[in-house]
Amino acid sequence: MKYVAILFLFISGSLASQDTDSYFNLADKFFNTYVENGLVKYAEIKKNPKSLNDLMAQAKNINIPPSNEAQFKAFWINAYNLAVIDGIVKSYPVKSPMDIKGFFDQKTYSLGQKSLTLDQIEKKMLLGNFPDEERFHFVLVCAAKSCPPIISKAYRPETLEAQLQQQTVKALNDPNFLKLTRDKVEFSEMMKWYKEDFTKGNVTLIDYVNKFRTKKIPEGIASGYYTYNWELNEF
Repeated sequence: MKYVAILFLFISGSLASQDTDSYFNLADKFFNTYVENGLVKYAEIKKNPKSLNDLMAQAKNINIPPSNEAQFKAFWINAYNLAVIDGIVKSYPVKSPMDIKGFFDQKTYSLGQKSLTLDQIEKKMLLGNFPDEERFHFVLVCAAKSCPPIISKAYRPETLEAQLQQQTVKALNDPNFLKLTRDKVEFSEMMKWYKEDFTKGNVTLIDYVNKFRTKKIPEGIASGYYTYNWELNEF
């Protein structure tokens, strides 16, 4: 019986691994097909939602423990972005995610063998398990034009660290995301909402962004926040 149990666990683990690999491959194909230049082809997905529906159904049954750190993070980042797209498509046409009641904090999705809102995916599954990974904010895309841009590929365990770093660097050097003039810097309101995540250890927002910027922001420069554009990030 001991050997039967070990064999069962081995087979179960192999099947789970295959399911996860399939999920990442299908997600990669989906994002490559329906995302371009940081914008989403919602109208095309609405006309033919099968690939999205298949992905959401597959993601429903995948269960990755937080101890499998890279797989866990990659799964939930993709799951968040897919759920956002799914939520928009089901209400499409809309002009903004804010036009959908409870879009972030009430509407639930069956993912990872759980029923979660978008806020719960972000704050419980990701930041709740990895509170020091503030770069999540640059890869979770909320369907608005002021969000950091969604990429046309899946986040994968083997490339996750490079992808997190790349998207953070890209956002913080983008003049449309972080607006710098001769005498003032304006941060995205996203960095105001999550300021505590960026300023741990008594660092300032300027200290934080300068870790990723090519052109450093002078310390002591006037700073503020520009108004978030919630218009749909539609291609």
